[in-house]
Amino acid sequence: MLPDVGTVRDWLSQVPDPEIPVISLTDLGIIRDVEWQGDTLVVTVTPTYSGCPATSVINLDIEAALRARGIGKLRLERRLSPPWTTDWITPEGREKLRAYGIAPPVDGTAADGRLAGRVARLAGTSNPVIPCPRCGSTRTEKVSQFGSTPCKASYRCADCLEPFDYFKCI
Repeated sequence: MLPDVGTVRDWLSQVPDPEIPVISLTDLGIIRDVEWQGDTLVVTVTPTYSGCPATSVINLDIEAALRARGIGKLRLERRLSPPWTTDWITPEGREKLRAYGIAPPVDGTAADGRLAGRVARLAGTSNPVIPCPRCGSTRTEKVSQFGSTPCKASYRCADCLEPFDYFKCI
């Protein structure tokens, strides 16, 4: 008997992101769809961006996790449209990022179809307040647009003086 889609999604919620292991692939919002097509399980994945270096590792981790649960026929599909956005990170995922020391994306700053806001954000002319994930202070400053991975920027807190990553809005 084939497991239901809800069970498969629960299994996938235990697969960690390879770059940020405290957050699962489902918390990150990159598992777009899970469905049975006959006796083949089809899992659709949208990478955080098309050039994400962790994509192959993510696919291998998904396959290993599902094969370990007895899934024999499996197909992974990559979906680039619509593109992934940080809006897809679950509230639980955002809290996991914060607890790990990574400032989650600021609500309302991801691409949402409003061209002017998106242009300002991409051009670096908008300045969202990024709270420190360690002490909560809003007295923070960007050190570099480039952090430990392509999806993060480096920040520093002016109050606790700790450096931290900010998960950039996409």
